[in-house]
Amino acid sequence: MIRTSGLVKKYGNFTAVDNLDLNIPAGEIYGFLGPNGAGKTSTILMILGIVRPTAGEIFLFEEKYTPDRLDMRNKIGVVPEKHPQGVWSWMTAFEYLQMFADLFDLKRVYKNSQERIDYLLQQVDLHSVRNKRIAEFSRGMLQKLSIIRALLHDPDILFLDEPISGLDPMGIKQIRDLILAENREGRTIFISSHLLSEMEKLCHRVAIIYNGRLLAEDNMSSLLARLIKDREILIDLESLPPDLVGSIKELPFVLDTTTRDNTLVIKVSKKGDFRKDISAYLIKKDLVPLRIEEKALSLEEAFVTITNENIDMFTEIGGRE
Repeated sequence: MIRTSGLVKKYGNFTAVDNLDLNIPAGEIYGFLGPNGAGKTSTILMILGIVRPTAGEIFLFEEKYTPDRLDMRNKIGVVPEKHPQGVWSWMTAFEYLQMFADLFDLKRVYKNSQERIDYLLQQVDLHSVRNKRIAEFSRGMLQKLSIIRALLHDPDILFLDEPISGLDPMGIKQIRDLILAENREGRTIFISSHLLSEMEKLCHRVAIIYNGRLLAEDNMSSLLARLIKDREILIDLESLPPDLVGSIKELPFVLDTTTRDNTLVIKVSKKGDFRKDISAYLIKKDLVPLRIEEKALSLEEAFVTITNENIDMFTEIGGRE
């Protein structure tokens, strides 16, 4: 659905995007992650045809894309980081959406554009303020309105730049549910965001870009598995006998053991699941585990590892693969 080949963007002597290859199939929620200045915005602007690449090619819907392909642009919805206020502030929310419904000639798709607008407003809890002027909207309300505007014409691809920025927890859940619902309908969704905990919940695959280069691209479980050096198992006990830490360390699969209050923290190799063995060992010592839990690496931890601590190592590993 979205493919780039050797994509490059230079601003003078500065390379914002460096030989970027992306391949995003239809129906995927794709997370595009990176620190400020990594090249995310430049990449999105090139894919949208707003900025011309210095080199490389862009393909949408399996066809080469250029800014003059209006037939393709009609199949794309965009939620920019900046919200819909500006010159539209004097309009009500409904007037604003109706204007875009007319621009997209929504009657071609829906018999009643007002029903489509009302339906989307209800999905994000804005129907009660449909006649309120945009100038009176909060940042979160503007963000919801922007997402509705992008979905009005039923696009095949939806680009979201920081879609939940400025939203309260309820608003985040509403947008998350809406994104998932739209994806279930078959929509391909490309998300750029700094809120990594939400990306972990939403995305089928993620890409991490740094200094314009793609460092990692994979589904969530595979990406995290590649970065895990060892596994950390947390075990809660009613009490910790003084000799337990030393005896646990003698087990052949244990790399290290520490304690936190009445919790054993045991590091083992990532190549095996040793929770059953540890549990059996504790029971033999008449100790009943109250909780056994493996600490999972989060997307945020993976992001920090790749972009700050192990960039050279990860690039080298990727090259060998």
